[in-house]
Amino acid sequence: MLAYVGFAAVDMGARIYPLPEAYEGLTAATAHDTLVSTGAMGQIFLWCSVLEVVSTMGVMQMMGGSGRKPGDFGFDPLGFKNNKTPEQLEEMELKELTNGRLAMMAFSGIVTQSVLTQGGFPYV
Repeated sequence: MLAYVGFAAVDMGARIYPLPEAYEGLTAATAHDTLVSTGAMGQIFLWCSVLEVVSTMGVMQMMGGSGRKPGDFGFDPLGFKNNKTPEQLEEMELKELTNGRLAMMAFSGIVTQSVLTQGGFPYV
């Protein structure tokens, strides 16, 4: 869902300044190729790779029988899991997975519409 906000914000003119001259006039659909050619996407790839390597420790613990579920890093600052039965927790996890999958499908539709029409937001 946050991907949609970022994608649409770029097409509506949101920028982080100072903006390099090579990035002037880019839309969300054309930014990828430009950022790859200038090397900016390499830095994003590097930091995502570092996060993946760090998360390997949790995967190794899970495979060793720690009882940890895949993707569960124990991050619940608002206490959504407090005072829930196992059935309620399972239902919440299913809702989260379903919502995430729907959001990915919706975002892929927005990207496809943007590329096909070569227009900006609202992608019609």
